[in-house]
Amino acid sequence: MNFISGIVYNFKGLGFGIRNSQLLFLGLIRFFALMLLTILFGSLILAYRQDLLGMLWSMPENRWLIWLWYLVSWLLALLLLGASALTGYLVSQVFFSVVIMDAMSRITEKMVTGEVVAPPKHAFFLLLFQLVKQEIPRTIFPVVLLMLLLIVGWLTPAGPIISVMSSCLAVVFLAWDNTDLLPARRMVPFKQRFDFLLKTLPFHLGFGLPFLIPILNALLLSFAPVGATLYQVERHSGNPLPTGTIT
Repeated sequence: MNFISGIVYNFKGLGFGIRNSQLLFLGLIRFFALMLLTILFGSLILAYRQDLLGMLWSMPENRWLIWLWYLVSWLLALLLLGASALTGYLVSQVFFSVVIMDAMSRITEKMVTGEVVAPPKHAFFLLLFQLVKQEIPRTIFPVVLLMLLLIVGWLTPAGPIISVMSSCLAVVFLAWDNTDLLPARRMVPFKQRFDFLLKTLPFHLGFGLPFLIPILNALLLSFAPVGATLYQVERHSGNPLPTGTIT
């Protein structure tokens, strides 16, 4: 049931966000910011792909090897394009999207409950620093874990199993990136927030599964903070974890 609820809340958040002008505006900003960063990094890689390969393998003089060199250059470009998408995601999350996601979460919480429960007001830059500081482990930890799984998949015969596991973990962490907004805003310690993730894995798997749908996933990710906040305030009375303090 929790798994199905996760899927339902993802699409529920999309519908809720599209119907509200403020949430629609913020969601579209987040969508285009991520796309622009990915296109920027990807364009630079495609423009300098041969130079990048030349640093690793000089263009051979043998005409029979030149075709292999060009093939490798395109394979390297595809690999780096994937890295550029990941880089764009990390940059947008840590330095930009976390602010928009928190704003979308606040708007949703206020619309549903009539108020935003958070620690006492602090200077904007202090609060921004706290949000970014809490976003870093939430973003970096999943990436490191997924990279380790990828390496294990390359080095062992369990590659197909590892690929399925890594996909499941990726969508779980993407879902957590959104459901964690409310407790992170209340400055709940990272360990308590991670324990909450472990206790609600079926929901997070269901919430993140639609992110695997091509094209639709970009739209769902843009409005995921809305559905995640709805889940927190409706299923956990807006208080899944005790409110922390800014230190």
